Amino acid sequence: MSSSDLTSQARTNREFWNRQADEYQAEHGEHIGRPEPRWGLWQIRESELRILGDVGGKDVLEFGCGAAQWSVLLAQQGARMVGIDNSERQLEHARTAMAEAGVEFQLVHASAESLPLPDASFDVVFADHGANRFADPLLWVPEVSRLLRVGGFAAFSGGTPFEWIGWNSETDTWDGGLHRPYFGMHRSETPEGSVEFELPYGAWIRLFRRNSLEVEELREIQAPEDAVTTYRTDEENAWARRWPMEQIWKVRKL
Repeated sequence: MSSSDLTSQARTNREFWNRQADEYQAEHGEHIGRPEPRWGLWQIRESELRILGDVGGKDVLEFGCGAAQWSVLLAQQGARMVGIDNSERQLEHARTAMAEAGVEFQLVHASAESLPLPDASFDVVFADHGANRFADPLLWVPEVSRLLRVGGFAAFSGGTPFEWIGWNSETDTWDGGLHRPYFGMHRSETPEGSVEFELPYGAWIRLFRRNSLEVEELREIQAPEDAVTTYRTDEENAWARRWPMEQIWKVRKL
């Protein structure tokens, strides 16, 4: 998909991630490159959370794959993987990871807001702080519904409304106060140059229902007592033990 076909936020985020991909992988690649699937900021094992379950023999789309750490592992478990990402540079890292692991699957360079993939192509669509965070949910949720087969499910981890309203832009961290309005949350331009999205809980539920997606679970993740992560400081981990900084939605196509 050419830049001229993208929304303004997709163009901004494509440029951002092309600039940041190398630095991001250098800083976080080892943390998220574990030998088994793990979720989120604190890399909690999928075998503990049991969000995806057995993906062997299923058609699975990673929705914002980055360097495809997840996709490589799921392909090794027998999933028929496709990875999409809005950043060419991230996909270059993904191709390197695939070659090193000796696996092959399709990579698609496109915005999650409009994907060049056929209807009802997948049993599972998932994201781990992926495209769901950097694309407009009013556009990507209908795309996920279109791509899922009836009975298939989507699962995606990301930030929370608590994280959104608790962020203090003046101190660049979370401090226990409320600093942004809850009502009307949707789009935010970050100081680093990306555009991110979040919705209030009721808006998420209404959006899913409008797109024939039934909520099966909302898992609010509490930072472990022994949390170690390249994404947050010890003080921020302590905040995330009191309030949910991360959540995982699981919704099924009706």
